[in-house]
Amino acid sequence: MRLNVHHLNVHSNDKLDSWVEKQIFALGQTRQIDEANVRLVRLENASPAYQVNIHLVTPGPDVFAETRDHTLRAAFTKALAQLREQITSRASKRLQRIKGNLKARRGG
Repeated sequence: MRLNVHHLNVHSNDKLDSWVEKQIFALGQTRQIDEANVRLVRLENASPAYQVNIHLVTPGPDVFAETRDHTLRAAFTKALAQLREQITSRASKRLQRIKGNLKARRGG
């Protein structure tokens, strides 16, 4: 997986970047991720001031999340929750479709 982290008005530091990397790689255990583009933004004159955009390039449809909150950690945590919800929703839809196809083949 290739991870791209972009900082806009947010100071990049090893602790923040390694935390982001750890969280994104944890998502890779539930779905194959070829590339992850993470954008951490601090909007100076906005409330909430922090925005996080995450785009996961995956086989099949890509997965996106965009959130805002008063702290960077909270905004990132919300984005991860959105991504997990999308990933599990798509996986369960796929499983239901497979089960439906098997049921149809059996005639019942």
